[in-house]
Amino acid sequence: MENTIFELRDISFSYLGKYPALCDINARIEKGQRAALLGANGSGKSTFLHILDGLIFPDKGIITAFGSELNEKALNDNGFSRLFRRRVGFVFQNPDVQLFCPSAREDIVFGPLELGIGEAETERRLGKIAALLQIERLLDRPPHQLSIGEKRKVAIASVLVIEPEVLLLDEPTAGLDPATTRHILDLLLEANNSGKTIITATHDLHLLEEIADSVYVFSQDKRLIRTGNPREVLKDTQFLKENNLLHIHSHRHDGTVHIHPHEHFTDHHQSP
Repeated sequence: MENTIFELRDISFSYLGKYPALCDINARIEKGQRAALLGANGSGKSTFLHILDGLIFPDKGIITAFGSELNEKALNDNGFSRLFRRRVGFVFQNPDVQLFCPSAREDIVFGPLELGIGEAETERRLGKIAALLQIERLLDRPPHQLSIGEKRKVAIASVLVIEPEVLLLDEPTAGLDPATTRHILDLLLEANNSGKTIITATHDLHLLEEIADSVYVFSQDKRLIRTGNPREVLKDTQFLKENNLLHIHSHRHDGTVHIHPHEHFTDHHQSP
């Protein structure tokens, strides 16, 4: 239990008290885990991340973080809140939610300065993370002048600069070009190799084996219906199809249009 980061017991949440977003969720995240939250759009993945980050609180059930109950009362305590925000970082799906300062530089240093990290240490971290993400040339530019890929890198930098133990990421590579996607994936894998816990929401099966050692699958009725090894989940094409996780492609052959599912699973371990 001492290695448990998050534990959720019988968690349910509804928006405005009438639109269910999560139903009876039981889950545990361990230290150093690479967990992927898999599900079609609207299945509850983002809501799950928001609850882990203490942005919303369940209508029913209990969530613990680092062995302490995570609730509104706890986060209203300045000591607990500051420690929690240092330990857990959240990269939102839409980087515009995170970028609100006049420049990228100010966005990146905002978090550590608010959390009481000194100016000299913050500047050191800024230089390190800017070089790592290759965004030095972006630091003095306003966020609204950045491309979506550049915004996403700055948003990720604003979280990594805090040096949290846990990274929560909501579709971190959505809309990015292949080179930027590769760079961000390598960065996340390096963070995990250094001991950080990575929890990523995605519906992109191409990334699954690389970003996760465990998968939590959410159904369209907002329930956690399967946990397991990424390879085992990817092999179960019938399960993926039933849960709207296979892309359907069409092609023309001899004047006839054929429609078929695109299976993402590739056995990288097979000999040629």
